[in-house]
Amino acid sequence: MPSNAIEYDQEDIDFEVKYLSSGDLKIAASILYNAYFQDPLFKDIFKVDEEGYEMRLRSAIREELHVFWEAKQPMLGVYRSSSLVAVTCLIGPNPDFGHGRYWHWRLRMLLTAGFLGTQNLLAKEKHVRENLPTQNCHMISFIGVHPQHQDQGIGHILLAGINEIIHQDPSSVGVAVYVTLEKCLSFFDDGGFKHIKQLQTSGITGRIMYKSMREAE
Repeated sequence: MPSNAIEYDQEDIDFEVKYLSSGDLKIAASILYNAYFQDPLFKDIFKVDEEGYEMRLRSAIREELHVFWEAKQPMLGVYRSSSLVAVTCLIGPNPDFGHGRYWHWRLRMLLTAGFLGTQNLLAKEKHVRENLPTQNCHMISFIGVHPQHQDQGIGHILLAGINEIIHQDPSSVGVAVYVTLEKCLSFFDDGGFKHIKQLQTSGITGRIMYKSMREAE
């Protein structure tokens, strides 16, 4: 995983955007756990009404971060005074990664998140990927800002970092995201994403939003 910082236009020199290190994964997992705790899709997949929801969600996010790291998928963070305050994980246009995952990931997920949770998470990702406007694009799998640092424009700094990743990858023509929280729609709309399609997965209705960086081949 590259360690160099991502260049972006931001006046506040307290912020730095760069790829995560292995030592950042624990804090990143905590940020994403808080970001997705109330997400209706994850509440459905990991059974919020059943005992152990918090453990299943936390375990799933932790295992996802580890497999992203092992597969060298882009994992980007915003740091303020050297502390991680926001994070995003992207899936690149790579047929070797995605809903198939790795056998050891499946085993760990089955033991921690449960069989149905594991299968539903994979099915959700596959369903969304099949409905993208192009397969030659990145997909935002996770994105979150630390609760104490929200509403400060940090999410848009993170989007600027994502833009830079896409521009640096000649195999990608854009970036997509599946949004299930209404309050997040305006955030991505402000970031230049367009509503492509309404899609139901795992009984939850969400919207695929897409930002084109260059013409798809």
